[in-house]
Amino acid sequence: MADNIVIEINNLSKKFEELVVLDDISIDVKLAENLVVFGRSGQGKSVLLKCVIGLLKPDEGEIFIDGQNVMKMNVKQLNEVRKNIGFLFQSAALYDSMSVRENLAFPLRKIFKMKDDLIQEKVVNTLKLVSLENAIDKMPSELSGGMRKRIGLARSIITDPKIMLYDEPTTGLDPITSQEISELILELQKKLNMTSIVVTHDLICAEIIADRAIFLRDGIIAYEGEISNLTSKDDPFLNKFFNKKIEN
Repeated sequence: MADNIVIEINNLSKKFEELVVLDDISIDVKLAENLVVFGRSGQGKSVLLKCVIGLLKPDEGEIFIDGQNVMKMNVKQLNEVRKNIGFLFQSAALYDSMSVRENLAFPLRKIFKMKDDLIQEKVVNTLKLVSLENAIDKMPSELSGGMRKRIGLARSIITDPKIMLYDEPTTGLDPITSQEISELILELQKKLNMTSIVVTHDLICAEIIADRAIFLRDGIIAYEGEISNLTSKDDPFLNKFFNKKIEN
C-alpha cells in the first residue's frame, strides 16, 4: 500500500436481505484528502461510512486504515483505531442532558482518561476553533441548528483524529450556515491535516471542500473525479441530479 494512502477499501460488498447497497467497490483516500461521496438516498453512502468505522460489518471485502486490516481486528483493537477517527452524524448527536462543556469533555474523560484540568483546557481551545467558546455552558436545546453542527464538529475533533467521517454535515441548514460549516470543515482539514470522507447531497458544500468526488449508483462507483468534471459531464443522470441540487 502506498505510504500516502490512509484509507484503503478493497472489493467491499454489503447487502440487507436481497437489497445490495454496496457491490464490490474499491476506494483509496490519501493523506489530508477530502473525498466527497454523492448518491441518491438509499444508495449506500452512510453504509459505507459505518463499514469504515466498524459499526457495520461488510459481507465481503477488506478495509485498511493506516495499513491495518480492520476486518481482522477484535473489539479492543478496533476501539484503538477508532480513537483516531472522528464521526459527525447528521443530527450532531449531542447528549441533550449535558452542557456543551460536558459534551466535549465526555470522550476525553471516558476514552482517554484525561485529567480534569487538561480536559477543560482542551474543551476551551477546541471551541475556539469553531468560534463558539461563549457557548461553553449552554445546553443543546439553547443552540441553533448551525451551532449544534459546530458543537458536534468540535466534539468530533477534540480527540485530535487523523480521519474524519461526515454524514450529511449541512443537512437541515440554511444556505448561509451551510456555507459557513463547509468552510469550517475545509479550514479544519488544512489546519489539522485530517483525511476525510464526506457524504453529502449539498453541491455547494462539495464545491467548497472536495479534492475528489465519487458517485454511488446501484451499489457501484458510477462516476469519479473532480467536482467540476462531474457537474460538467454530458450525462443525463448527473445533469438531472446536480441541477436539482442547485435549484434547491
